[in-house]
Amino acid sequence: MDMLRVGVIGFGYATKTFHVPLILATEGLALAAISTSRPDDVAAVLPDVPCVDSPEALLALPDIDIIVIPTPNDTHFPLAKQAMESGHHVVVDKPFALSVAEASTLMALAKEKGVVLSVFHNRRWDSDFMTLRKAIDEGHLGTVTEAELRYDRYRPEVRQRWREQNVPGGGLWYDLGPHLLDQAVQLFGMPDAIQADIASLRPGGLSDDHAQATLFYPQRRITLHASMLVATETPHYTVNGTHGGYVKYGLDVQEDQLKAGMQPGDDQWGVDPRPALLLTRNEQGDLDERAYASVPGDYRCYYRQFRDAVLGRGDNPVTPEQALRIIHLIEQGIASSQSGARIVIKNIPLS
Repeated sequence: MDMLRVGVIGFGYATKTFHVPLILATEGLALAAISTSRPDDVAAVLPDVPCVDSPEALLALPDIDIIVIPTPNDTHFPLAKQAMESGHHVVVDKPFALSVAEASTLMALAKEKGVVLSVFHNRRWDSDFMTLRKAIDEGHLGTVTEAELRYDRYRPEVRQRWREQNVPGGGLWYDLGPHLLDQAVQLFGMPDAIQADIASLRPGGLSDDHAQATLFYPQRRITLHASMLVATETPHYTVNGTHGGYVKYGLDVQEDQLKAGMQPGDDQWGVDPRPALLLTRNEQGDLDERAYASVPGDYRCYYRQFRDAVLGRGDNPVTPEQALRIIHLIEQGIASSQSGARIVIKNIPLS
């Protein structure tokens, strides 16, 4: 297989936990260099990987094919723009950008330069999401009429990290909102309207730590919820339809597995030990309950598909067009929260 050389900008949590292990586990990708201000941190875990001290130095290295950008949200646009202008294929972490205007500029630039631009919406390969999609596709729920997708945490103290500060792209709506919105759109398509409540509820909070949004469809309502102040366990998914219902507790295990040092592909990789509960009607019209076995999750699918897209052997796993729609919903959610009104989703204005 042709070997593609990958350069990564930054060595923070997302780089160490997600991108580096997945790149190393993907045949045909080679981790060639990392730009960082903390080369000693890299050397401690990746002694054979060269470091440079700036994104510009990384982009100037010869023979780098792909640039991965797992950096603070407000840097996604300028760094992706730089990387594509220098002829590199790009993986940018979610959110794609901070606005539709930025996202559409990057999309146009990728077409102009003839490079593959992709957004790391890795939660499409969560075990519980893949399992829910399978249950819907198999018709167990009939027509889905309502669903609640939750991503809750219990972190009552405000931490000194950029995600929790009053900075562009900070806050929970830009952090967990893209995951919830992308999963909803993957399952049900773009909504007709959105109504959102985005707030800061923690004492001393500097950015939003609570977000709830309703997506409106002709005969369907989807509720999205994320919070930093939920101590009780809530279902990750509650989905109801004309034939029955589906409830799933617990998040996908891959992030915790990566943090614990498990390597992608190890035994039990991506295997969720908590099956969902499926409720379906029997011939008497009563509801039967049964465990619904989980599909193993695998974030490696993203990088395998991206590799194939760069080599011209497959489709981009997350296109900029798809990611731009999520940025549009993020913007409209903010507008709804600020106005208190339901916002009709119109055609996305592309620059």
